[in-house]
Amino acid sequence: MIRLDSLSVKYDEKNILTDISLEIQNHLTILGANGSGKSTLAKVLCNLIEYEGSVSIDAKDVKELSLKDRAKLLSYVPAKLEVYDPFISVKEFVLLGRFAYKKNFLDYSDKDKKIALNTLEFLKVSHLSKHTLNSLSSGEAQLVLIAGALSSQSKIIILDEPTANLDPHNAKIIAQHIKGLKEYHQVILITHDLHLASFIDSPALFIKDSKATYFENKKEFFNNSTLQELYDVEFKDLAVKYE
Repeated sequence: MIRLDSLSVKYDEKNILTDISLEIQNHLTILGANGSGKSTLAKVLCNLIEYEGSVSIDAKDVKELSLKDRAKLLSYVPAKLEVYDPFISVKEFVLLGRFAYKKNFLDYSDKDKKIALNTLEFLKVSHLSKHTLNSLSSGEAQLVLIAGALSSQSKIIILDEPTANLDPHNAKIIAQHIKGLKEYHQVILITHDLHLASFIDSPALFIKDSKATYFENKKEFFNNSTLQELYDVEFKDLAVKYE
């Protein structure tokens, strides 16, 4: 369980998140307009930025967790693949997800290598294992990012705008994989794509004006009147496009 108590974040004296208290028992989709603070919340959960209040996972303060323990507990998948070495192979990149388990000064174990390979096979991209990262399409790169997160075998996976740069075909593939991950991991999805959010079918957290509103029931969020109030635009019935 993830628990937020009086969480607040400021950038240059501007309130990004203000006094948010919430218990996240299972899956969650975080929505809001661009710049509303969705990715900021993800960075807080990973203890990547300063914040006021407290954040705990399974009753453990994230600030007190070691880097390796935090890596074993949760993985963060950014919207875009960015690496310092574009010529690293896909297999080598996915193996980096096993770093928290790797013994100092030793190579990755056979177990680590098997987990990395199994992860690539699970996502049906094992044929890319020897390809360099700079040779991948945007859809392939997103699957490889997810593979790196899965190889860490963390309990929680945070996906930040996973379909933002994809065409409809690849977006559908990613959406189906994300829904499948819910069987094995606690999935926290950050998106502005209402079709994707509806398809993933998790409780929703909507961030607006630095405040957060939680919707446990999908029908409470995905109706025209609620969406119009939250987004300040008129909505017609929302169709799910990933089926």
